[in-house]
Amino acid sequence: MPMQMAEQPGQNITSVVKAYSNRLLGFIRSRVPSIADAEDILQEVWYQFSKVVDTEPIEQVSGWLFRVARNRITDRYRKRREDLLEDLAYEDEDGELSFRDILMAHDETPETTMLREVFWEALFEALDELPQEQRDVFVWNELEDQTFQEISDRTGVNMKTLISRKRYAVQHLRKRLQILYDDISD
Repeated sequence: MPMQMAEQPGQNITSVVKAYSNRLLGFIRSRVPSIADAEDILQEVWYQFSKVVDTEPIEQVSGWLFRVARNRITDRYRKRREDLLEDLAYEDEDGELSFRDILMAHDETPETTMLREVFWEALFEALDELPQEQRDVFVWNELEDQTFQEISDRTGVNMKTLISRKRYAVQHLRKRLQILYDDISD
């Protein structure tokens, strides 16, 4: 079955790559720490695109490409630093519930697998709601294990400003993940 593209019927893979490579790379680059990571993700997007072109119609090529890129970025973060989420612990009157316990559970039951997937989806949705500066600091520090000093050196932003941005991000994430916790607890 040939590829169908609502945007420009009759395009071939080469013209799609030429039309979207720079925009996709910019989109990915703004969400990952290095150009090498961005290029790897872009290559994965093009690989997936090449596999799908002859088997499924794609109505909205740009939307499909950006959705695949976002999913690949999410997958990369999930694989990378699942163990640096201590700031996401929810504190209540009884003490502290850590999502880390759920995420790092060694038993691979369907329930824990599903719970992890739901958590990661909720986390990345909540991260997408943050202003770019807060999201970047949180991701760099928590998911990519960069120190505030490293981030400050790279971005030129004062460390106190970075710490403040992360604090706002953590507050937002705690509030948003509280909803997930409440749903799980019921």
